[in-house]
Amino acid sequence: MSMGITATGLTVAYGELVAVADVSFRVPPGFVLAVSGPSGAGKSSLLWALAGAIAPRSGTVDLDGVPVVDRPGASKQGVVLVPQGNGLARVLTARENLALPLIAEGKKDVDRVIDEALAAVGLEESGDHLVEELSGGEQQRVAVARGLAQQGHVVLADESTSELDSTNRERVLDLLRREAERGAAVIIATHDPSVGAGADGHATMDEGRLSWERRL
Repeated sequence: MSMGITATGLTVAYGELVAVADVSFRVPPGFVLAVSGPSGAGKSSLLWALAGAIAPRSGTVDLDGVPVVDRPGASKQGVVLVPQGNGLARVLTARENLALPLIAEGKKDVDRVIDEALAAVGLEESGDHLVEELSGGEQQRVAVARGLAQQGHVVLADESTSELDSTNRERVLDLLRREAERGAAVIIATHDPSVGAGADGHATMDEGRLSWERRL
């Protein structure tokens, strides 16, 4: 069953600094929203709040009426976060990094799913390499593969193309589009406004406030 994600009056603050200011929107299943803006605009804080990884000061996040309250709960609800900086365990292999969330979630056919995800990002030969042995761009692609392998209802991709050359950038954007075609609600945070051209909707963030370039 596919589910959309809704933010209502979402505000995230760190002390006096307001990172996300009263943001509301819904991304339905099968749609891609690009959120662009400069570093420090609040994009990562928005995605982390949507993923249940940080608690908002006010407002709510829900998946078709079911509240997102924390990261473990959101993960069980099928909210996948591909974090900026990849979030991989450097002393594990690429395959091991993909396997951990799949095993924790009790997924079936783990080896096959991992093979397909690594092949999708062009790293089928790198699965047994330690993450610390891979380049920054390769690590970023492993992080994307990990997100793909989880087959979530919602996919939140934070600057997932920032370390990539143009070929792999297009590859990853195409894979995120395919996640939407599979039925996921996809949100891509990016400093590259051109990513918005290939999305179904495009919003910009500046000092925590969201404005629409093109609505869903």
